[in-house]
Amino acid sequence: MMGEMQVARSVADLRGHVAGWRGRGETVAVVPTMGALHAGHLSLVEAARAACDRVIVTLFVNPRQFDNAEDLANYPRHEDSDRAILGPRGVDLLFMPPVDEVYPQGFATSVKVEGLSRGMCGDFRPGHFDGVATVVAKLLLMTGADRAFFGEKDWQQLQIVRRMVADLNIPTAITGCPTLREDDGLALSSRNARLSAEDRAIAPALHRAMAAAAQRLRAGEDAAQVLAQARDQITGAGFRQVEYLDLRDPETLVPLDRLNGPARLLAAAWLGPVRLIDNIAV
Repeated sequence: MMGEMQVARSVADLRGHVAGWRGRGETVAVVPTMGALHAGHLSLVEAARAACDRVIVTLFVNPRQFDNAEDLANYPRHEDSDRAILGPRGVDLLFMPPVDEVYPQGFATSVKVEGLSRGMCGDFRPGHFDGVATVVAKLLLMTGADRAFFGEKDWQQLQIVRRMVADLNIPTAITGCPTLREDDGLALSSRNARLSAEDRAIAPALHRAMAAAAQRLRAGEDAAQVLAQARDQITGAGFRQVEYLDLRDPETLVPLDRLNGPARLLAAAWLGPVRLIDNIAV
């Protein structure tokens, strides 16, 4: 079934391809991305290929999920190399719309998922998750995909997308895929390319401190004390700020003050000019 990857830049063109597949009874998967692709994205593509007959990758740097104009301007864009990377991966269609195709003149609608969007990244990046929910809703409705694949690295985002799809009756099954890591534990991210060599050497301290904290929590130690010491370890390693290091319920994201069931440890921290996020099961 692997043929040459097609490229669509309009919703009409995208839907034309999907209609042809649907006419043949084929199932469709979508992998939403903002480009600057790495092995983590490719693992989502592999999962999508294994699950469905056809795979769409969307590549769109969504301006509505950036609360910082400088971050949007600096976000890595490698359209040509992204296309080259995806070509041999069995992707059927690459959807790369211009901004005015996604947000045409007069666009006035926003999707907001209450509750889950509060706290953690929601507090430090105002409006970010409204932008995520809006664009993901649009991409799912544009593609009409049976299944969509997201990485678990942004755990809060994944839970927001799950809630939105359930609440709005969008008939797309959401699959979360495990975070891919470098050998030293650093979670793969497009933003890692912006780390200096010195900061790149420091970066694994985030995951290292989280893994040690998780082990202590599982051993029954006091959560507040464990988290406070882990924050100190992260800043002591050279991070300039820990925005949050939280223990939360994996689905509701309600903060937990003790470990008495499934839990997730989630963090965001600044290393030089780069904001890194990570999360692990406890």
